Amino acid sequence: MLTKEQIAQRISREVKDGYYVNLGIGIPTLVANYVPENLNVEFQSENGVLGMGPFPYEGEEDADIINAGKQTITILEGGSFFDSAFSFGMIRSKKVDLTILGAMEVAENGDIANWKIPGKMVKGMGGAMDLVASAENIIVAMMHVNKAGESKILKKCTLPLTGVNCVKRVVTELAVLDVTPAGFKLVERAPGISVEHIIKSTEADLMVEGEIPEMQF
Repeated sequence: MLTKEQIAQRISREVKDGYYVNLGIGIPTLVANYVPENLNVEFQSENGVLGMGPFPYEGEEDADIINAGKQTITILEGGSFFDSAFSFGMIRSKKVDLTILGAMEVAENGDIANWKIPGKMVKGMGGAMDLVASAENIIVAMMHVNKAGESKILKKCTLPLTGVNCVKRVVTELAVLDVTPAGFKLVERAPGISVEHIIKSTEADLMVEGEIPEMQF
């Protein structure tokens, strides 16, 4: 099974030259560490940052420079800071080419639930609802199963929804899945993970066509 870092590394292959990309809290924040240096990519954070770089090395953190998840970050040359109103103006006007989010659940029709955590006090949904309502390309980085071994890739979400019919692709520790009009389609599998294991770990139905390749890093 993939580590969270490997999930982020696989998703980094979805980032194209010239993209403006929003990284959600959790696994998505790791994606900036793996984007090839030859790509010109601008990472945006909804708390008002454009031009995020990788996480700082220990001892080089600046407590005043953080992402939306309150993690310390680095800023690339030419990076900029602005208020939340300007930031969400970018998002709502569809200036962001790719949104990468974490999730608790994703349904086979592309619904996503990622803000309400059972049994925990959550301040609110943050910027996720604006992101999923405005973005045309949404990739979810998440764990395929919870700590009890229960699937988080579902026929229908059980938690309060963040957005409906919006997710395009899901990358988990087991697989890469595309959301199609007919449901989830298995695109790639993690190295050493069988198709049968992925099907068994998935509550939703999976379309499996031909030989499923292993992920490449």
